[in-house]
Amino acid sequence: MRKIFVSAFVLGLCITVQGQSIDKLINSKEVTRIERILSADDMQGRRAFTPAIDKASAFIESEFKKAGLKTFMGAPNFRQEFFMTESKETASKIVVDGKEINKLQVVAFSYQPQVSLTEKSDITVVKISKGDNLGQKFNEYFNGTKSYLVLVDASFNKVLPNLQHIDRIKTNPGDNTVLFVFGVSEANIFSIELSNTVTKKPLNNVVGVLPGKSKPDEYVIFSAHYDHLGVGSPEEGAPHTATDSIYNGANDDAAGSTAVIMLANYLKKLNNNERTIIFTTFVAEELGGFGAKYFSKQLPADKVIAMFNLEMIGTESKWGKNSAYITGFEKSNMGEILQRNLKGTAFQFYPDPYPQEQLFYRSDNATLAKLGVPAHTISTSKMDSEPNYHTADDEIETLDIDNMTEIIKAIAISSSTIISGKDTPTRVDTTQLR
Repeated sequence: MRKIFVSAFVLGLCITVQGQSIDKLINSKEVTRIERILSADDMQGRRAFTPAIDKASAFIESEFKKAGLKTFMGAPNFRQEFFMTESKETASKIVVDGKEINKLQVVAFSYQPQVSLTEKSDITVVKISKGDNLGQKFNEYFNGTKSYLVLVDASFNKVLPNLQHIDRIKTNPGDNTVLFVFGVSEANIFSIELSNTVTKKPLNNVVGVLPGKSKPDEYVIFSAHYDHLGVGSPEEGAPHTATDSIYNGANDDAAGSTAVIMLANYLKKLNNNERTIIFTTFVAEELGGFGAKYFSKQLPADKVIAMFNLEMIGTESKWGKNSAYITGFEKSNMGEILQRNLKGTAFQFYPDPYPQEQLFYRSDNATLAKLGVPAHTISTSKMDSEPNYHTADDEIETLDIDNMTEIIKAIAISSSTIISGKDTPTRVDTTQLR
C-alpha cells in the first residue's frame, strides 16, 4: 500500500510540475508579444514579394534562434529559399473570327515573354457552357500542361473580376498558354498575341528543427503560414475602411505563426522529444500554398509521422472557449489520440463542422495529406460567420488572446505522446482523397 501511495504521490507531483511549467512557458503575455509584432501595421500585411514579408521572416528567424533550434538539414540559416516565376502582361491582342476581343473579356495565363498562336497552332479550343461547374473546369485547364483557348459562356461574367486578380505566379511554369475568353461562343479562326514581362523572384519559408533523441529520422511537424494579403485597394475586392487599408492578418495567420513559435520555445525547454520536431512557417499560402508545397518535397513523406498545421486560432470556435476543430478528423486516428491525451482537461477537439468547405485540402496540410501523412489543420475559424476574415479589421484587438493561449497549451499537451514515440497516428488513405 505504501508503494502504491508513494507512486501516486510522485505521479501527482509530476503532473503539478508539468502544469506549472506549461503555464510559465506558454502564457498570454508572451503570446501577445509575438502576435502584436507579427500583426503590427509596420508589417504592412506581410504580403509575399514585399519588404514586409522579409521583415516578418527575419523576426521569426530571430525567435527560432533565440529558442535554440537547429537549422533544417544543416542549412546556414533558418530560411528555406526557393524561386517563383511571375508573369505580368504588357500587351495583348486577341482576334476571333475577324473581331478583336475587348481586353476586359479576357483572362490570360502565360509564362513566355512572347506568345503568338492561331487556330493552326498546338492549341485546343474548349467551352465552358451555362450550367457547367466553372470552378472544376477552370482548374482542369488552368492546371493542365496543354495550351487552351477556353470560350466561357456570358452567364459567368460575374466571376471575371475574381479571375483577373489571380496572381500569375508559379514555381515551375510550363510553356503552355491558357486563355479564357468570356461571352464568345465560337472560334473558328483566331489569332492570339501576348507580351509578358517574366521574372524569377525569391521567397522563403522559415524552418527550425529540434532533433529527436531515439527516433531522429521520424518527423513531427508544427506549421502555420506567415504571409497575408498586404495593403489593399478597393479594386482588389477585399473590404476595408477609408482610413485603414492594411490587412494585418492577426488571426490569418499571425495567430498560427505565434503558436508555432510558442511551441518551439516550450518543447525546446522540455527537451524530451524522442522524434525530431520541425517547426515551420510557410510563405505564399495566400497565393496558392506554394511555400508548403515546396517544403513538402524536401522530406520523405513516409518519415513524417504527423503534421499539426495551425490556421486561425485567435477567435472562439462555434463551441466557445477551450475548443477547436481538426480538419479531416475521420481520415486518420490522430484526432482520437489528441482527445485521449486531453482527457480530464477543460479542452475539447471536435471534427471539422464545415465539411462542405473541403478545408482538409485547402490549407498547408494538403500536400502531405495527399501523400498519406496524417497532416491535419487545427482551427477555430467560424467559416460561416467569421466577420474579420480577409478584411482590414483582422487586428490583434479582435482576438481572444487568453483563449488562444489555452489552445496552444492544448496542442502542446495533446501532441506529447506522438512526440515521445508512444503513439503513431494511422496514415491517410490516399485512394479516397475526398
